[in-house]
Amino acid sequence: MTLRYEEAVDWIHSRLRLGIKPGLERMLYLLEQLGHPEQKNKWIHVAGTNGKGSTVSFMRTVLQDSGYEVGTFTSPYIESFNERISVNGVPISDESIVALVEKFQPIVEGMQDSPFGEPTEFEVVTAMFFEYFATMHPIDIGIVEVGLGGRLDCTNVFTPLLSVITTIGMDHIGILGDTLAKIASQKAGIIKRNVPVISGVTQLELQPLFQQWAAEQEAPYYASGADFKLTAVADDRFHFENRENRLADIEVGLVGAHQLRNAAVAIQALLLLPEHYSNITEATIRKGIARASWPGRFEKLSETPVLIIDGAHNNEGIETFVQTMSTEFPTQKSYVLFSALTDKPIDQMISRLQTCFAENVILTTFDYPRALTAAELQVKSEKLNVQVEVEWQSTLLELINKAKAEAAVVSITGSLYFIAEVRAFLLKRIAATIK
Repeated sequence: MTLRYEEAVDWIHSRLRLGIKPGLERMLYLLEQLGHPEQKNKWIHVAGTNGKGSTVSFMRTVLQDSGYEVGTFTSPYIESFNERISVNGVPISDESIVALVEKFQPIVEGMQDSPFGEPTEFEVVTAMFFEYFATMHPIDIGIVEVGLGGRLDCTNVFTPLLSVITTIGMDHIGILGDTLAKIASQKAGIIKRNVPVISGVTQLELQPLFQQWAAEQEAPYYASGADFKLTAVADDRFHFENRENRLADIEVGLVGAHQLRNAAVAIQALLLLPEHYSNITEATIRKGIARASWPGRFEKLSETPVLIIDGAHNNEGIETFVQTMSTEFPTQKSYVLFSALTDKPIDQMISRLQTCFAENVILTTFDYPRALTAAELQVKSEKLNVQVEVEWQSTLLELINKAKAEAAVVSITGSLYFIAEVRAFLLKRIAATIK
């Protein structure tokens, strides 16, 4: 009996969220049952605390504009589950999801009696994208975003053409470690022998560590600020320079000073690829960087009033959000609707927002297992002296009406899972208004 799409996705989500056994053994065993599809394509591997999705988008768009079929694996999704597995920015079809699940079900459920147990949801989806690109939709190159950390992440099962590390920040400290050095060591786990490493890591104290880790693997190492540099010439333009190249006045399609840094990392990576992908030129780099887009990353959904959504899901993300807001809207009043998962440093994130937006910060919750409860909202309200609202939809509509009257900005930030819900809600309302 053929599954319906909804049944296929429900089956994927029914897998255990967290694995019973640490390490990559179970993932490798699953891939062995599939004939090792991860070995059938060429890959770029991308790790980092923030900036992974944007960097993937920059590289994907340039490669696509160079004439290549580019597969991507990203997480979490913003619009639909399918977008996690995409080709040239187009999500996998419902029919292909169903076909993959029907193939995977007996294999995955049969692993219950193996020494490894059944795979988690993320392991299943990771294996699905390897299988999709190996047997159902051929690609010229794939770009793979790490799910969590790097060393023990279940994507870390192949040898890529390039390893890219975007940033290091204090996130997932309960899993990755409680210092920058510990977290960095997990991200550095994607470094492979003789595979070039491109690093956008900014902390000076971490640079010698990455140089050492790369040297241990005899991996060529390219560090931002040392081996390649950017010079901002406008909010959305910069000069790029490394030892062999200088690209002046590069226009960046994504908003924020941090996106100039992500674009520079992507360009350095792309400039190492012509040996394998000779269609990459300065012209395609310029075109791709300029037209790159990434939903939910300081994305403007409306002009009247201005509506901004931005997935700032940790301290570093909030700091970047605050800086970008101050650059883009230096004089306008701004309302901020914020929600994050309970394993994030919510108190610190709210405090940073309050220093910039004062009493115009509203804390809310949403329908997700790790989101704040109504009782937890009340505790935060009393502890942080912040306005809280349980129903984000009605609160957002009230803020929009206020902003219209005051020519103010409404921004929604925090968890990417929250941003996904808000984005769908707003786009539906905007579409209804246009009709």
